[in-house]
Amino acid sequence: MRLLQRTVGLCNWLYNTALEQRITAWKYHRVSLTCYQQHAELPEIKEAFPEFKNVHSQVLQDVLTCLDKTYQAFFARRKTGGKGGFPRFQGSHRYHSFTYKQYQNGAYADNGFLVLSKIGRVKVLWSRPLEGTPKTVTISHEADGWYVCFSCAGVEMPALPKTGQEVGVDVGIKSFLTTSDGVHVGNPQWLRKMEKQLKWHQRRVSRRKQGSKRRKKAVAGLAKVYQTVRRQREDFHHKQSVALVKQYDVIYVEDLQVANMVKNHHLAKSISDARWAQFRAILTFKAACAGKSVVAVPPAYTSQDCSRCGMRVQKSLSVRTHICPQCGLVMDRDENGATHVKWAGQALRGVPGLPGPLSRASPRL
Repeated sequence: MRLLQRTVGLCNWLYNTALEQRITAWKYHRVSLTCYQQHAELPEIKEAFPEFKNVHSQVLQDVLTCLDKTYQAFFARRKTGGKGGFPRFQGSHRYHSFTYKQYQNGAYADNGFLVLSKIGRVKVLWSRPLEGTPKTVTISHEADGWYVCFSCAGVEMPALPKTGQEVGVDVGIKSFLTTSDGVHVGNPQWLRKMEKQLKWHQRRVSRRKQGSKRRKKAVAGLAKVYQTVRRQREDFHHKQSVALVKQYDVIYVEDLQVANMVKNHHLAKSISDARWAQFRAILTFKAACAGKSVVAVPPAYTSQDCSRCGMRVQKSLSVRTHICPQCGLVMDRDENGATHVKWAGQALRGVPGLPGPLSRASPRL
C-alpha cells in the first residue's frame, strides 16, 4: 500500500508541475505547450528526479494526457460561450488515482493477483470475473481502501425486450421521481439522514491539530461517512434507472439546469442531495446499453401547464395539487408535470395524435 500511495503522490506532483509549466510558458512567453512536448520531457524529469524511475512510463504519460484533456475541455467551453473552469492545481486530498494505459503493458491479472510494474503483485478481492478484452487499468484510493477498475472492449450488452411503452418522468424533492403513469418514488435524502454523524465527525476534525496523526484519523472517519452517503445515493439511482429501462422503451425527462437551481439557498442542499444530473446520466447510459432511449424536454412551465388542455395555471411550490379552472382536471402536481413532460417529448419526436394544445411541434416556452 505504501508503494501505491507513493505512486499517487508522484503523479499528483507531476500534474501540478506540468500545469505550472503550461501557465508560466503562456504568461511569460505566450507559448502554448502541447501534450507531446510535455511527454518528450519525461526522460529529463526522471534524470533530475530519480524517484520517478519507480513509476511506469505509461502512468506518467497518462497524467499529462489527463491534464491536456482538461485544457481542451476548458477551451471547448469557452468557444461555445460557456463558463470558465480553468484547470486548477490538485491537492493531495483531491488526487487519488493513476492509470496504466495498456493492459499487459505494466499491469495484468495473474491467478487472482494484480501485477503492477514498479509496484509488484497485489492481492485483489475480485467482485466478478473480467469480461471481454481488458484495455486499461486504473488504481484508485477511496476512504475505505484501494480499488482497481478495468475498462474492457468486446463486452456484449444484450438488449432488453421491447415493451412498446413510453413514460414521462418528473424529478423533485418531496418525491424523487414521479411518472406519468402515477408512480411516486420517495426521496431517501441520504445526506440529511447522515447530518448528525457528519456534524459529529466535522467537529472532531476541527478539534484536532493540523498535521497531526489524530487529525488524519479524524479526516478519514469523515471521508467514510461521505463515502457511505455517495454509495447509498448511487445504488438508489442505479436501481431506479434499471426499473425504468426495463419497463419503458422511451423515457422523457426534463432538461434541468441544476447549476442555476442551486442558487435558491432554501433548496440548494436538497437539490444537491438528490443529484438529479447523476441520475439522468446513469439512466441515459443504461437506456443506451439496453437499446432504449432517453429524450430531454425543455423544463419551462412543465409543472404549471395543464397536461390535459395546456392552460397555464400558476402555482407556488407549496401547492401540491394541480386544479385546472378551464377543463376541471384535478391531479397531483408532480404527476401533472410528468404527463406534460411526456406529451411535450412526444411532440418533439413528432408523434401523431397528441392532445390538442400539445400537438404543437415544440413545448411552449
